[in-house]
Amino acid sequence: MDELANALAIVGHKWTLLIVRDLLRGPRRFTEIERSLVHVNPKMVTARLRELEAAGLVSRTIYAEVPPRVEYALTDRGRELRPTINALKRWGTRRPRRSSRAAETC
Repeated sequence: MDELANALAIVGHKWTLLIVRDLLRGPRRFTEIERSLVHVNPKMVTARLRELEAAGLVSRTIYAEVPPRVEYALTDRGRELRPTINALKRWGTRRPRRSSRAAETC
């Protein structure tokens, strides 16, 4: 597998880069991540967080409190994606937005 395919196997799934974007701002609780991703099934968010944790990009900290509190944060390896996220943001601002009707025909 080439390097790009290897990277996309980790971060190429839907919603993954948006989760990384949120975590670049600092540690977040599950509900904070879920709220930032409008119309995403919570099971999908959980699956993506587990994949990122298994890949070593995200750490999960469980606090012994009542009720239990869990926070997700990027590891050093996860923070290495910052330049990629920033480049995609810049690229996205230079692309004309498609109307919702144009998006439906694709």
